Amino acid sequence: MSEGSGPRVELVRLDPGTLRALADGDRAAAEAGAPVPLSAYLVGEECRPVWAIRAVQVLVDPPSADWITGVVWDPDRRLAVGKAGFHGPPDASGMVEVGYSIDSAQRRQGYARAALRAMLARAAAEPAVTTVRASIAPDNVVSRDLVLGEGFVVVGEQIDEEDGLEIVYEVAAGTRLG
Repeated sequence: MSEGSGPRVELVRLDPGTLRALADGDRAAAEAGAPVPLSAYLVGEECRPVWAIRAVQVLVDPPSADWITGVVWDPDRRLAVGKAGFHGPPDASGMVEVGYSIDSAQRRQGYARAALRAMLARAAAEPAVTTVRASIAPDNVVSRDLVLGEGFVVVGEQIDEEDGLEIVYEVAAGTRLG
């Protein structure tokens, strides 16, 4: 795909009540509070652990709501295609970490790239952000290739308590934007 091709996406913020409803699996409450229609994927079991983490995070640290996981929205199709956002606001060194997941029914259409580019643009626009990080399982070749294509480089590895071994990639904020 060329630089300008692919779908257009917006990263839609969810309020604390909607995050909690998603974490609890309460589809009716989540849909009532969401600013866009939600997909079955977003209210499903695969996404619930992330919503649970983010629901607690915004209660403990309300300003983090501006940074955390939200809905990947295709405004042209008026369709929620996945979730994406940062793990939180920039840390003391100016690092933010991205996270994204696209509904399997919407994969291979450029949505993950579009969401990652939206997060990179957000990071570049924030003076407090110097580095963008992605932590990826070694066998997740699609995600690895995605971040490498956006200028990320390997900086190490880590063991995640839930996900196991992850390769850590980073890029300087604003590197690929112009």
